[in-house]
Amino acid sequence: MRVWTMLALCLLMLVGSPVARAEPITLDSFELARTDEGLVLSFSARFDLSRTVEDALLKGVPLFFVAQADVFRDRWYWRDKEVNSVTRTWRLAYQPLTRKYRVTFGGLSQHYDSLPEALSAVSRTINWKLADPPMLDDGRHYVEFSYQLDTTQMPRPMQIGIGGQADWALRIERVRRLN
Repeated sequence: MRVWTMLALCLLMLVGSPVARAEPITLDSFELARTDEGLVLSFSARFDLSRTVEDALLKGVPLFFVAQADVFRDRWYWRDKEVNSVTRTWRLAYQPLTRKYRVTFGGLSQHYDSLPEALSAVSRTINWKLADPPMLDDGRHYVEFSYQLDTTQMPRPMQIGIGGQADWALRIERVRRLN
């Protein structure tokens, strides 16, 4: 029965409201800093969900947001060397019985009363450790950063029709050199 419900939801999403579009993601802040603990990143993203994505969330489909940062060292003789790669994943789900949004990060969960509060929780990080100090000893380094709504972690029936839709394409990338 649950599979049929998901397939019906997919069909509704394919047919309904193609006019609503998601605003692009913007980074309000993006700061890299070298500390005694290593290289840390703090960022804050701002975006609104499209009506289609918000409707899916309200119908019980969890959303996954992924931030990935890759630290590279410049090399003139070959491809740049990847020093470290780190990923953070947030799961956002709506719970209709309590009418609350639940954000799960790692093994911790937090409940929020409104969608803007929940989106604020999944779109910012402070002092995220990207690399230890010994990894950054020699050479020039840069960081490739991406933040996105990851549709590959959604339930399989939901993935069928959302591949090319702009409503589900929330992604931003940045490259920043270290001093």
